[in-house]
Amino acid sequence: MKKETGIRSLYALIGVAILGFGAALLRVGGVGLDPYTAANIGVGELLGLSLGVYQLMINIAVLVLIFIFGRRHIGIGTVINMVLTGFFIDFYTNVFDWLSVGPNNWWQQGLFLLIGIIFFTFGASFYMSANLGSAPYDAIAPTIVDQTKANYRVVRVIQDVAFALIGLFTGGPIGIGTFISAFLVGPLIKFWDNRVSEPFIESSVKKAIFK
Repeated sequence: MKKETGIRSLYALIGVAILGFGAALLRVGGVGLDPYTAANIGVGELLGLSLGVYQLMINIAVLVLIFIFGRRHIGIGTVINMVLTGFFIDFYTNVFDWLSVGPNNWWQQGLFLLIGIIFFTFGASFYMSANLGSAPYDAIAPTIVDQTKANYRVVRVIQDVAFALIGLFTGGPIGIGTFISAFLVGPLIKFWDNRVSEPFIESSVKKAIFK
């Protein structure tokens, strides 16, 4: 079990790193990020904090609530996502800025959007397919559903819209990428799950265990 958990933790880490790369592409492309990240960037900048620092603070607060009301959604992967995602996005963004990487026109912005969404969804799929717990933000809606029996889709839409509005009013990076990340990436993540992430991770875990 320890060996399997270690392998899955490594894959969760890789997934978060890839997700962060995709989010950084959306950020420097100026096309908007997912509602949670956009809100955290907006509020963090108002407080003079980097995304990594502010998002970690918020994630800890969310994690405490999830631990009380929805403990089954928490795992090692939750901690990996909670601690590292914001810092990965900051790191890649700084590298892109140092290299002066960014779009100069609308079609280049479209390219950043396309490539960013591909990396973002693949990273999310790879992270979630490690099956070690949900990210704190992603655990909010299931926990509310567990406690209230409300409809998951309704709760998740309200959650995403609320954070998108926070991002909008605090000057966070809201754009078409925000809408796509919140409402349209599900089928693409499912595609990665079925074609790449789940088959690869489960196969490699089985090989490692039965060596």
